[in-house]
Amino acid sequence: MERVSGLWRLGTVAAVGVAGIAVVVALNNGGPATTPGVAGPVVTRGSISLAGYDSCDAALQNLREAARPYVGPYGFGGEYAIADSGGAEVAPVPAPRVPQGSAATPNSGEGSGDAKAAAPEHSTTNVHEAGVDEPDLVKTDGARVVSVVDGTLRVVDAATHKLTGSAKLPQGNATGLLLDGNRVLVVLGAYLGDGGIAKPAPGPDGGYVGPYGGAASLVLADISDGVRVLGSLDIDGSYVDARQTGHVARVVLRSAPTLKFDTPDGTAKPNAMRENNLRILDESTIDDWLPRYELTSGSKTTSGRLVDCDDISHPADFSGTSMLTVLTFDLTAELGTGDPVSIVADGDTVYGTGKNLYVADDHHLRPMPYGERFAPQAEKTVIYQFDTSGPGKPPYVASGTVSGSMLNQYSLGEFDGTLRVATTTGTDNAVSVLRRDGDQLVQLGRLDGLGQGERLQAARFLGDVGYVVTFRQTDPLYVIDLSDPRHPRKAGELKVNGYSAYLHDAGGGRLIGVGADATDGGQRTGLQVSVFDVHNPNAPTRVANYTVPQAWSQAEVDPHAFLYWPKTGTIVLPATSPESPAEQAVVLRLSGNTLSQTSTLAHPGANGPMQRSMVIGDDLWTVSGNGMLVSALNGLQQRAWIPFS
Repeated sequence: MERVSGLWRLGTVAAVGVAGIAVVVALNNGGPATTPGVAGPVVTRGSISLAGYDSCDAALQNLREAARPYVGPYGFGGEYAIADSGGAEVAPVPAPRVPQGSAATPNSGEGSGDAKAAAPEHSTTNVHEAGVDEPDLVKTDGARVVSVVDGTLRVVDAATHKLTGSAKLPQGNATGLLLDGNRVLVVLGAYLGDGGIAKPAPGPDGGYVGPYGGAASLVLADISDGVRVLGSLDIDGSYVDARQTGHVARVVLRSAPTLKFDTPDGTAKPNAMRENNLRILDESTIDDWLPRYELTSGSKTTSGRLVDCDDISHPADFSGTSMLTVLTFDLTAELGTGDPVSIVADGDTVYGTGKNLYVADDHHLRPMPYGERFAPQAEKTVIYQFDTSGPGKPPYVASGTVSGSMLNQYSLGEFDGTLRVATTTGTDNAVSVLRRDGDQLVQLGRLDGLGQGERLQAARFLGDVGYVVTFRQTDPLYVIDLSDPRHPRKAGELKVNGYSAYLHDAGGGRLIGVGADATDGGQRTGLQVSVFDVHNPNAPTRVANYTVPQAWSQAEVDPHAFLYWPKTGTIVLPATSPESPAEQAVVLRLSGNTLSQTSTLAHPGANGPMQRSMVIGDDLWTVSGNGMLVSALNGLQQRAWIPFS
């Protein structure tokens, strides 16, 4: 049996558009600093300088040398490998970390697309930064509700509640969609956002086709009259995350070299197995290292190498075992392969603002060098910054390193020319402040000692204030004064039972926290929604809280599932509990500092979690795997049920 790389071949990913960027990156502490044909200085002070290749021969030689220390009997990954049907030994893998988003804001319905002209006021996807959209399972422009559930793209008229179009997607498993006027970009396949690790997908030979999931694709569709698929672009890789500003979407992918390492049959000795895999490495061609594409547009299909060798850059030290690809697409244009630029490095967390895109890597996905048995390594995170102020290919502008590992994209926050980063190192937590200096992200200041002996549970940066939640037995909410970026300081601290896993700005000096209620000893007892008064940063208080015993909410790990509608103070979040109905949407009302339950909503025959909620005019829409329920925002009387089957 044959294994495609020791990291297993990543499946295909599709993408759509005209302006395309591929940033291919492989990063690690180790590997050659210089190679003939490789140009560019190495920058110190925690920065990762990038150099380019002047030929494919130079690129191939450098990639082989960088990857060599990581080749073992099972391929990449030292002495261990993920088990296939032959039962190979399995190395410990970090627990999944699920993607997050934040701030659901009202939208007047103004924007591109004919259907939006007379659309009522409506909520939008709960995202991290206002004006920077994130893929989600459901989108609305006020006139239509567009969803992708169970591999089917559906469009529902918001006024008549009628299904106006649908299309079964070719790859089935959809992760999310982006909406721009009458264009929809759908992401299909395994999700690797915020460092999350998806379950490997079985390959046709019983092995695995990818360490982080199988094939992924992006599909472009037109929804002006029903649903019409315009085309797709499949690219070797797994989906990390995406951001959209205006008509431009940027999609981040991760791929691995397609080296066909042999799978041990149980009789060969480890040293002989490794020598054979090193031979396979030495005989590899440049096409084994670079992602390929297959583009289908109309009746025409083309395929080939996505990235040219002179479009590849790399840091001084890297492992060569993975590549990061960032694609940029104009959603109003025809489908194309884009204009790829590649960096050899890794990445698992994406954070976008209107001007910059950051890709961070805490190294937890990299393999172990051969001969090392999970030796402790210093926790650190490398951050790459790309300039996205223009509509085309975003150039790489800077990078830097901070100690510790991040929780998710909310561990990052850009403000007034600085980037704030919340990290955990061991059982100590810190906030670092970085600023760009040339091609470096240089540390200006750092605050350590937050929640010693505890782990980071949530972070949020709002203006010149940061909020950090840690937890072991109680929930310390720290308020960080960042007005002097060189000297961040702890302004206030509040300890309450339980913890918040997601923090939402409710305005008026208030934060909404979604997380867990817990005993004095730190044992979880249920779902908890808290309201914090933080108008005085030196003395934060909790002014209200609501609990659902023995329950849990998807909003704790995916804030796209959280809705706050400021106009009426409505809070909606899904809840899963052992009580009947097991799956429901909890509807709360925040008035001043008072939090009260309005009601709960359950879908007919629901056998899966409530997934999303949104406001359109005077209606509250909730979405599950079974369908959409339309209720009156005031009173929650049922107005329509739209089943998916």
